[in-house]
Amino acid sequence: MSPDPIIRLTDVHRSFGTQEVLRGLSFDVHEGESLVIMGPSGAGKSVILKHVIGLLRPDRGEVLVEGKPVPRLKVRELRELRRDMGYLFQHAALVNWLSVYDNVALPLRETTRRSEAEIRKKVEHTLELVRMGEAREKFPSEISGGMQKRVGLARALVTDPRIILYDEPEAGLDPEMSNSVSRMMLRLRHELNTTSLTVTHSWPCASMVGDRIALFEQGRFLIDAPPAEVLASDIPRVRSFFDVQK
Repeated sequence: MSPDPIIRLTDVHRSFGTQEVLRGLSFDVHEGESLVIMGPSGAGKSVILKHVIGLLRPDRGEVLVEGKPVPRLKVRELRELRRDMGYLFQHAALVNWLSVYDNVALPLRETTRRSEAEIRKKVEHTLELVRMGEAREKFPSEISGGMQKRVGLARALVTDPRIILYDEPEAGLDPEMSNSVSRMMLRLRHELNTTSLTVTHSWPCASMVGDRIALFEQGRFLIDAPPAEVLASDIPRVRSFFDVQK
């Protein structure tokens, strides 16, 4: 019998006004696994990530992370759970007036009681992981978009999360830099044994980092399978969507 999943959504529904975005969505992600969610723009893919991290609550259904019911957690319990989760925002979301070093240190200063010496050691190690050590004193405006993504990734990793949520990690990057970020995601996953949930429009990113790829449309997954099975699917909508990706 397989262990309980790290992330489990069961029959999750969520509407915004009259727009039903999640319509009975269910899926599991097990420890060390990488699930990539693709789909049309505006389908609500990022809404899924926000339910996992507890920024949104479902109208009905269950969201479990590490076996804990996210929508029913108290503020303190949710804060503790989030220490196990890293979130890479679509546009890195760095604080412009803080240096690269201070951006990465921010989660440790806000959520732990580590000394500045301990924080310095951890931040410098994490910046080296994403190959940004030499940029530690620079500000976001002084580095490229790809470098900002790396800093955002370092900030997501600095608390040693078991789970990482990636929201369009390659957005705004040229193909070469997008490939570099995808390769870094793959390398870090193997080095740190993280569980990941990724939203992307990029087939190269999805096929590189995903154990499974799900096509999300009209509030549900039309398919959830390994990349090769997704491309070989005989479901008409799946074929039409991924024919463009090939």
